[in-house]
Amino acid sequence: MKKISKLYQMKSWIKSGALALTLTLTFSCQDQLQEDVVSQIGSNYMNTPKGLEDAVNAAYTSLRSWYGTERGHNLTEFGTDVYTNGADGSWKFMNTYTNQFDSQNGHVRELWDEFYRGINTCNAVIDRAQNVTGMAENIKKQRVAEAKFIRAHNYFIMVQLFGPIDLQLNENIVPNKKVSRAPVSEVYAAIIRDLESAIPDLEGTKVSVQYGRVTRAAAQNLLAKVYLTKGTSEAKQADDFAKAEPLLKSVISSYGFTLLPQYSQIYQFGNERNDEVIWSIQYTRDPLTNGGGNNSHVFYLMEYDVQAGMRRDTQNGRPFKRYRLTPYALNTVFKDRENDSRYKASFIDVYFSNRPGTFNTSFDLSKPTVTFAEGDTAIYIPGFEMPLADRAKKKYQVLVPSRYDERLFPGLKKHLDPGRADLTQFEGGRDFIAMRLGETYLLLAEAQLMQGKVSEATATINILRRRAAFPGKADAMEITPSQMNLDFLIEESARELTGEQFRWLNLKRWGKLIERVRLHNAQAAPNIKDFHVLRPIPQNQIDRAEGGPSGFPQNTGY
Repeated sequence: MKKISKLYQMKSWIKSGALALTLTLTFSCQDQLQEDVVSQIGSNYMNTPKGLEDAVNAAYTSLRSWYGTERGHNLTEFGTDVYTNGADGSWKFMNTYTNQFDSQNGHVRELWDEFYRGINTCNAVIDRAQNVTGMAENIKKQRVAEAKFIRAHNYFIMVQLFGPIDLQLNENIVPNKKVSRAPVSEVYAAIIRDLESAIPDLEGTKVSVQYGRVTRAAAQNLLAKVYLTKGTSEAKQADDFAKAEPLLKSVISSYGFTLLPQYSQIYQFGNERNDEVIWSIQYTRDPLTNGGGNNSHVFYLMEYDVQAGMRRDTQNGRPFKRYRLTPYALNTVFKDRENDSRYKASFIDVYFSNRPGTFNTSFDLSKPTVTFAEGDTAIYIPGFEMPLADRAKKKYQVLVPSRYDERLFPGLKKHLDPGRADLTQFEGGRDFIAMRLGETYLLLAEAQLMQGKVSEATATINILRRRAAFPGKADAMEITPSQMNLDFLIEESARELTGEQFRWLNLKRWGKLIERVRLHNAQAAPNIKDFHVLRPIPQNQIDRAEGGPSGFPQNTGY
């Protein structure tokens, strides 16, 4: 399939005279992309077929501010029941919920600015498309549908994070200080209208002719998730869960997506485009078009590179030590490692020496020294408390749970990127999988469970669990309807989706964020309050709104 070659090549568009199309006072006037002016393009350029195409492609760039970034992972995985902070990084307060997490937070400011920039670009596409001539009608409708999907997507993320937000559905050509916080119900209504309108005009194929463009399946998947989320919000209606179910069944059965035979294959390096992927965010190895890159590869890794027999390399990654599993995640969520392959498939359990020689031991004091040849096992992380006498017999260091700390812990391997140019490169080039069939099954089970269809939800979950089983263990992985409840679904979701930018939003949707963080994240428990189910409105947004704090009030608690 041909990839969208111009999705992220919009330098001249974003920094040109047409910048007015994406500049409103709902975001900072500073150009976050820091691109050089290549050419000057007037506003009328967008009224041409080429201009409209380029504007849609530019709208996709806003998605890169969320997927595969530190801000995206901090706002979805940090401060949950599954992940707590490691040793390094200046954003620990986003896990511990201290008063440093305030309206000056750079992550919320950047996301707010970039998403509204993307929204206004979508608004321009939608408003102007009807006046563009010389473009095939079906292509024009598809591009408008893509813009509606992106606008709906951005508003959906934001309404979950911030609650009532400014709802702009028409293009702002000049800065506008007249903004207000629309009720959550109005935001959801706009999101649903956009997606329902977009679905018929998007490609109804498994993947787009230009890989990376959104398809009908992606829009159905998103709309179903919108209904599930709305169904537990202040805007809920009695039929929200019922509306989600047929959409999810259509995604599963109508397009040819299939669960990969083995869970470990989903995130296998080089297999980013596979039969389970519904939609992914495009990155590249070209530094001119990769922007900040997919940075997911650095955040979940332990400090392996200073241990005996090891040095940093591209294969094992650049360890930022930002996130580590909570004891609850290790001991409860991933407790079954005999039948369930997902712990083994998700976390690094061995490092092979890339620095031969003899070294003093550090964390494993069952022996004084270790000696390695190239490729020997240097570190083994069994996931259980191996007795001291057994460790002493090993020719390598064994990292047991009692020695886990903020620097040493099982690292997530889903996002490893050995294709980087060198061992320090931060800008990864792997596509970020935003939607995959495994999550769709979880969403379907949720929609069924919320309607009281326990047997159906059990059958749906068992499809996913059988896939996750080690060979010969599929029967042992099945659950019965008596086991199928929300608590089980919450843990099953963690097993399936860990590190994939879902957890915080999922916990909020289930009404379990505060409860589960207090129970399972010891670093966050003392500080998290009820108001933390929303993030702070960026202070610069409040300052530039007409009326300031009275015109655009801050969320409670910040």
